Formats: sequence, structure tokens, C-alpha cells
Amino acid sequence: MKNTRVCPKCSSTDIAVVDGNVGPYGTGNNIMLGGTVFQAVKVNRYICGKCGFSEEWINQEDLVKIAKSNKWHR
Repeated sequence: MKNTRVCPKCSSTDIAVVDGNVGPYGTGNNIMLGGTVFQAVKVNRYICGKCGFSEEWINQEDLVKIAKSNKWHR
């Protein structure tokens, strides 16, 4: 949905984007990598306005931060 702006479930093009954010005490759409909000990675959400399907995406530059953190494992 992020790249095509088309829902993979119902083929709707009514896609809403909820930008990731970091609020006080780590609230918001994010992944906390450390003890402060400055170490958080924002998570963007893409939501289909027709069927409600959603996807979460992390910006490419933030993937580097996650890979360097101790939160990363397989």
C-alpha cells in the first residue's frame, strides 16, 4: 500500500496515512530503542478506507538505527 497506494486485500485506492510520531514519555506510533524519546523510531501506518486493512512501515534511514540497537534480533 505504501508504494502502490492500492489495498492488497480489496484493491481500493482509498488509502489513509497516519504518520509516525513520538510524544511525551514515548507515546505515539513508534518503537522505543532507548530510554529517551530521542532514540525512538517512528512507525507510519497505511490504512485502507474501504476494508480497514492496515500496514506499518519504518523509514529506510531508521532501519539502520534499529539494526544498531540491542532490540534487533531474528
